[in-house]
Amino acid sequence: MKFLDQAKVYVRSGDGGAGAVSFLREKFVEFGGPNGGNGGRGGDIVVECVDGLNTLIDYRYQQHFKAKTGTHGMGKDRAGANGEPTVLRVPVGTQIFEDDNETLIADMTEVGQRIVLLSGGNGGFGNAHFKTSSNQAPRHANPGIPGVEKWIWLRLKLIADAGLVGHPNAGKSTFLAAVSAAKPKIAAYPFTTLHPNLGVVSIGERDFVLADIPGLIEGASEGIGIGDRFLGHIERCGVLIHLIDGTQDDVKHAYQVIRAELAAYDERLAEKPEIVVINKIDSIPPDELKEKVKILKKVSKQDVLQVSGVTGQGTEQVLYGVIETLDAEKAARLEAERRKTEPNWTP
Repeated sequence: MKFLDQAKVYVRSGDGGAGAVSFLREKFVEFGGPNGGNGGRGGDIVVECVDGLNTLIDYRYQQHFKAKTGTHGMGKDRAGANGEPTVLRVPVGTQIFEDDNETLIADMTEVGQRIVLLSGGNGGFGNAHFKTSSNQAPRHANPGIPGVEKWIWLRLKLIADAGLVGHPNAGKSTFLAAVSAAKPKIAAYPFTTLHPNLGVVSIGERDFVLADIPGLIEGASEGIGIGDRFLGHIERCGVLIHLIDGTQDDVKHAYQVIRAELAAYDERLAEKPEIVVINKIDSIPPDELKEKVKILKKVSKQDVLQVSGVTGQGTEQVLYGVIETLDAEKAARLEAERRKTEPNWTP
């Protein structure tokens, strides 16, 4: 299945049905009168978050969605049926934007979440509605109210607990394949990964979701390489695993380039908790490895973990680090929420 994380869609809610102009005419009924029924309401445009989807590929082949028109009213006081709604089913993590692709309408983050994006038009009143003591035979009815139309953008942002970032060929896909059941494409050339991959990682008695996005190069924020298009998929991550290829000469520059691209995309992304990891240690002489770890430790101002995605060496330490960081983030978030509701509370 092709990965599609953005789509532009046209939606229109249903028109309301028209009211009817009708009069009772029966041979053995002494008094006739108006009996035109009301029109039915037009169908709504509904967006529903469902399980089992992980791409917006359905919206590549169909971009126009229109809800049904309400049925017109009929004689004998028969009201028209409401129009059927049209439901757009989207994967978890889908955001809905206005036509400007900037104004957020809704963020679909939970399975079962459902919103009415556009309401259908109201049905018109039949002539029976307008009957009064002074106007006992009205000969007019209301037309239905037209539906509403607009263009919207659907943008998918994967929901993962941790995200892998780094240069192309840093070993991100190899690391993902080593710690999860995911089977990303792995090859010895840059930009092997062309779209994000997800894997469920089990460590101890805990599970978390790990996202691998295409590699970044200097100038990605300006569209160089694959650009920074896929960085949105790690905006929801609680922690970033910054993977650095230890076989390259200048690990300091490699680290700084990725940090600069994260900051250029979104300052909040650059402020996320980060675990710095030097990869491919099985291919580096011990003395050289020691010097590169020292350099990275100095520039990142934190401990640097050492792994080999091929042999699996050191991967458990990284995974336990992710769990520890996620737990710390959750505790801090709960404490902040409790301080808001209970100003006098102290831990």
